[in-house]
Amino acid sequence: MRVVWLTRYGDPSVLEPGTAPDPLPGPGQVVVDVAYANITFVETMFRATGFGPYTGDLPMVPGNGVGGVVGAVGPGVDPALVGTRVVTSTGGSGAYASRVAVDAAGLVPVPADLALDTAVALLADGRTALLLLRAAAPRPGERVLVEAAAGGVGTLLVQLAKAAGATVLGAAGGGKLGLVADLGADRAVDYTAPGWADGLGPVDVVFDGVGGAVARAAFGLLDRGGRMLSYGLSSGAWSDVTDAEAAARGVTLLRGATGTPAELRALTGEALRLAAAGGLRPVIGQRFPLERAADAHAAIEARATRGKTLLVVDQALSG
Repeated sequence: MRVVWLTRYGDPSVLEPGTAPDPLPGPGQVVVDVAYANITFVETMFRATGFGPYTGDLPMVPGNGVGGVVGAVGPGVDPALVGTRVVTSTGGSGAYASRVAVDAAGLVPVPADLALDTAVALLADGRTALLLLRAAAPRPGERVLVEAAAGGVGTLLVQLAKAAGATVLGAAGGGKLGLVADLGADRAVDYTAPGWADGLGPVDVVFDGVGGAVARAAFGLLDRGGRMLSYGLSSGAWSDVTDAEAAARGVTLLRGATGTPAELRALTGEALRLAAAGGLRPVIGQRFPLERAADAHAAIEARATRGKTLLVVDQALSG
């Protein structure tokens, strides 16, 4: 089968197209014929340094999420699953491939009226956005600042916070403000501009997907009783706001964006159902063939992407 190998840590060029033996499903497993592979920002960090939640010995096939069609089942798995369209995590590796063997219990069926690429775009980002929304619980009339509002998670948070009745401020790079406005943000601001936060406050909730100086400026906008939830570090550094600083300001730093595997699968299913009903729209900003995974990583690191980036493995499977 076709794969992309990670043979050493480094710049995007270390991702090398190649081949590997086709996987066979073990007990309780299925083989998924992959149409699209998901890419997350943390995968670019892992490729560069080995940093992140993933483990594995090099060489390895990276990637943690796919969507496709069940092509084979192992012992103990219902044969009727063959032909089912699904999305699934792969356990931290193996996703940049034309076939993956995964536990059948981790499959999330894709609704019949939802495009498979849309489902893959929601696999990680949809559940993350729903977790973040649940943790911060913005109320109608509250003012919510979404950083990295043109990113995969940020585009969803803008929509979800707006649907919750909040006034939404979306912060993104200057060339992406039109997208943020189109998603329903009440105001879009360029966080790369000097003094970008001047006059924006007060706000009640900050979804911090950037970290670093942007997170620090956003923290300064929070009113007493406000909540800040940091979930990303696209700047390269986590927010350095301390609990003591937050307490002195009457602000709560939330750390509730985690869940059990079963909860994460349920949230993924919820995101897919919302999308199928027209209540959530992921932005797929760019697609790269599997063999160009290095180009996809380079584009993400250069902040040249909008919304979600997907690897197209076998688009013929997406029907």
